[in-house]
Amino acid sequence: MKKLTNIGLEKAESIQIAEKLNELLANYHIYYQNLRGFHWNIKGVYFFQLHDKFEELYNGALAKIDAIAERILTIGQQPLHSFSAYLEVSTIKEAKGLSDGKETVAATRQNLAVILELEREILSQAAETGDEGTVALISEDINEIEKTLWMLNAFLS
Repeated sequence: MKKLTNIGLEKAESIQIAEKLNELLANYHIYYQNLRGFHWNIKGVYFFQLHDKFEELYNGALAKIDAIAERILTIGQQPLHSFSAYLEVSTIKEAKGLSDGKETVAATRQNLAVILELEREILSQAAETGDEGTVALISEDINEIEKTLWMLNAFLS
């Protein structure tokens, strides 16, 4: 007999999805902090455009962080909540010393590519297990990230 979570999902599968969501949470936290640093330190001819854009992106990332953590709790697991854990789990690395427009946009593009790849894995896993709540959360974010990547690529071309 399968053990179910409080919302009727298979517990073992939810644990596996929560592990991937925690990885996503960690990556989003480092991405968020990178964006804050870019926002604060941007210099050059793109200052006004990118200062505002990075603020828009980090505000969006903050909302995603909250939604991901709440989804982990909803499926009956514990979200990571320390920077040491984020640094240990995240595949996105801290961006240090970047202030040039093209460098910061390229780093942002790379960070989002990492998140997008992970989200596609989570989407597939959640769909296979019937976790529609996670599917909805991730699917919406994938669409947004793909659009942002298109814009960042246009900026860099």
